[in-house]
Amino acid sequence: MSTILRRLPASEATGLRTGARHSLAELYRPADLVVLGLGVTIGAGIFSIAGRQAATMAGPGVILSFMIAGIASLLACLCYAELSSTMPTSGSAYTFTYVIFGEVWAWIIGWALILELQLAAAVVARAWGELTVRALANFGVGLPAPDLVVNLLVLLILALLTGVVALNARIGLRALWVMVAAKLLAIGAVIVVGAAHVEPANFGDFHADPQPLAAPSATVLDVFLGQSHAFGWFGIFAAAPAIAFAYIGFDIVATAAEETVNAPRAVPKGMIRSLVVATVIYIAVAVVMVGMIPYSSISVDAPLSGAFRGVGVHWMAHVIDIGAVLGLTTVILVLLVGQTRVMFSMARDGLMPRGLAAISRRYHTPSRVTLVIGGIGILLAVFAPVFTLEQLVVMGALFAFVFVAAGVIVMRRRMPHLERGFSVPLSPVLPALSLLATLWLMVNLHVITWVWFALWMAFGLLVYLGYGRRHSLLAAPRPTPHPDPAPGRGRHRR
Repeated sequence: MSTILRRLPASEATGLRTGARHSLAELYRPADLVVLGLGVTIGAGIFSIAGRQAATMAGPGVILSFMIAGIASLLACLCYAELSSTMPTSGSAYTFTYVIFGEVWAWIIGWALILELQLAAAVVARAWGELTVRALANFGVGLPAPDLVVNLLVLLILALLTGVVALNARIGLRALWVMVAAKLLAIGAVIVVGAAHVEPANFGDFHADPQPLAAPSATVLDVFLGQSHAFGWFGIFAAAPAIAFAYIGFDIVATAAEETVNAPRAVPKGMIRSLVVATVIYIAVAVVMVGMIPYSSISVDAPLSGAFRGVGVHWMAHVIDIGAVLGLTTVILVLLVGQTRVMFSMARDGLMPRGLAAISRRYHTPSRVTLVIGGIGILLAVFAPVFTLEQLVVMGALFAFVFVAAGVIVMRRRMPHLERGFSVPLSPVLPALSLLATLWLMVNLHVITWVWFALWMAFGLLVYLGYGRRHSLLAAPRPTPHPDPAPGRGRHRR
């Protein structure tokens, strides 16, 4: 038991223990981290999630749902900010857990992050392919065999972005800046044009009469309560977990810590600022969405485009299509960066094959592990029913949030001497609230999601016991330090 609970010394978490801790070139500055965060948190979902949740679950109260999800995400973000300022490492929650709780828990969190990021990249790439085909159709471009075209587009985008991440991080960052700027322009157009067509009567009192669900979602909370309803206050809170899926991604900013200038201060600022900006933008779009047409008239298939057509602004549908394609492109790019850094960290700690931690001498990037991740992403996106497993992405992220929130509390007690570039205010109250909010979001996920997640984690534990535990660098004999010679004896001996 003591073997699997061995902890990585805090002094070694970002030190030169492996000879690779600072091999990644410093690339990011505070503004870059904000763009990185916006690149992953604002995707195509900004044009659809508010409408879908308003039409099916929360009514006009979806605006409150966005606020609830935003507050829960911000609490988790504050916890990530403190730990990343103390341990600025590309391993993010994996390394935090290694230092605070021990190796087996670190492996479990790393395994959950692999599920989250790898599956998310496949889900978003698949959605990108289908969205691109639909956008082309809206522009009047007819395509034969659309299913085949979708698969080819998925292959193309994942291969292209994997190559960018593997070969030149600076080119990827420049491309990210351009695409994020373009999609923010599209979102700005949606907000400005949509605001001119808002009818205050559509907001009502932000409350719709509760209705029983025609097809119960079978969440863990439903099992305990024995019933589930849409709309009303229950619907407002029940919509928050689905909306939290849109906010997830701010944690990926922490994986860029080793490549950030003045990381202990820059990473917390970049992470918090990007989440706050994303939350404001999401709420603004939700207000426009609900304000343009009654929630009962919202099209579930194309909520925002349908709303603009309903008020006679047909050309906005093309702006939304362009913004959505750009939004998903940046999400895929940042997900690949985050997944690469997490698996790179696990490999150089020996918990995965050390060859995956190789750094390209020419490009100073972990190109080998990037190519592996891109290849797996292509296989999943093309051949697996990724949309049916989408909630596992949320589950993997929330599971890590639990350990990060608990980690802040434990680290304050166990390692109060560590220097922090940022501290969560009102600790341990806010970390405890983050823990409770995250657990609330988790029990609103489907029971089948919990089952699949448990199976994934059980398989991962077997992998750790069979490989990681024996190959961990902490399992290698550690040199015994030689005591300093006594004063006056041997110090000047030649």
